Amino acid sequence: MSTSVIRPVHLAGRVLPALAAIAGLIVVFLAFIVLTDGAGAGLPAWLTTLGIATAAALWRGRRGTWRTRLVPFLPVVVAAALTASVCIPTVPTTRRYPPALPFVATQHWRLATGSQVAVYHYPPANAGTRHPIPFVYLNGGPVRGISELDHRFLQLLARQGYDVYAYEQAGGGRSDLLPMDQYTISRSVRDLAAFVDRLGKGRVDILGFSSGAVVLTRALADPRVAERLHRAVIAEPGPMDGPTAHITGHKGLPSARGLAPTMTGPRSTHIPRYAAAFGLMRLGLLTPDTGLIGQAEGDNAFTAADLGSDTASGYCARDAHRIPAEDTAQNFSFSPAASLRVQQTVKDSPSIAPQLAHSRTPAMLMIAECSSQVRQWATVILANDPAIQRTQYTPGVGHHMWNGLDANNDRAAAIVTAFLQDEPAPLPNYPTSAEIPAFLRDHK
Repeated sequence: MSTSVIRPVHLAGRVLPALAAIAGLIVVFLAFIVLTDGAGAGLPAWLTTLGIATAAALWRGRRGTWRTRLVPFLPVVVAAALTASVCIPTVPTTRRYPPALPFVATQHWRLATGSQVAVYHYPPANAGTRHPIPFVYLNGGPVRGISELDHRFLQLLARQGYDVYAYEQAGGGRSDLLPMDQYTISRSVRDLAAFVDRLGKGRVDILGFSSGAVVLTRALADPRVAERLHRAVIAEPGPMDGPTAHITGHKGLPSARGLAPTMTGPRSTHIPRYAAAFGLMRLGLLTPDTGLIGQAEGDNAFTAADLGSDTASGYCARDAHRIPAEDTAQNFSFSPAASLRVQQTVKDSPSIAPQLAHSRTPAMLMIAECSSQVRQWATVILANDPAIQRTQYTPGVGHHMWNGLDANNDRAAAIVTAFLQDEPAPLPNYPTSAEIPAFLRDHK
């Protein structure tokens, strides 16, 4: 065999085992992270892995010369450097809240539940048409700031004479954080009731979107909360309880997921510390209150680009190359750990169908043609809430129904306001509860 062939073979024989050793040590480190739930920012897992690796390197080099004894330590040094980056914060570990918005004042209300939430008020801008009942918006998330895209939709409603209020749920946006074990779907419902009480203007009309629609649905199932609500709009809901969360089924027409250009901008998941933390949390291998990263640090680190294709899934496939900028980097805020915690409490909750069957609050369901939500999440609500007076299946839009494209904001506003004013619906009442089997069978 020629020298030109032998040398690469010998080199590969040395490099490949070293790479395998490095990979193995990283796997061991991550295993200890999982076993300890990231205790001490991952330092105990790192020290344990380093100790095991050092002992193994000493054993491997026990009979060689001093130079050959050093060779097994090379993978240890490299692996130690790589894994140490998982233990070192690269963003502030105390909460860094978004700056004030230039177009609306941020108020901070302390609710009776103990939550301190950021509140935004858009007074009615149309002096000729003022609606006496306050309008409250519950955004999706579950624990996320209200996007500027949503703020523009709320401004549109205010221009039509509505007295619009919105608040960022505890832990989201400019609202104060809660201890991790206090993020529950029942706490979100109690906060809604406390917010309406703090508002002090009697019953309110309310629009809940996505996970906000879940909070609203569960509020309708609780007579003590429902008595505070005048009319309810349930838009693109997530699963309302544990049994619903475990339903599998089809979604709407194809969304832009996988078709839209990759979102640009910095990603926390390109940094080993946050890639490990968020990835292991999403897999259920770390708890939301893991000791690896604190809640505040995770909120500070997470960026809009980290949502990846989740944003594209809110738009129809036909809109894949014209998805609007939903938010600015300065205003964007998302709490991955708290959101996972709230979602888990929904999955763990018993059925609310028996309670929802007694709802008497007039309600409307909004469903998007290209919805990325499982259809049964909406139809289960339609089947079990006898007070739903109309359903508006909206063509040409995805999960984010008011998205600034074409006339979608105006159409969504027309759907909402027609229901709130008890006027004829802009779209057919479809599907009705009787039409649910055909709606699902036809994969609408």
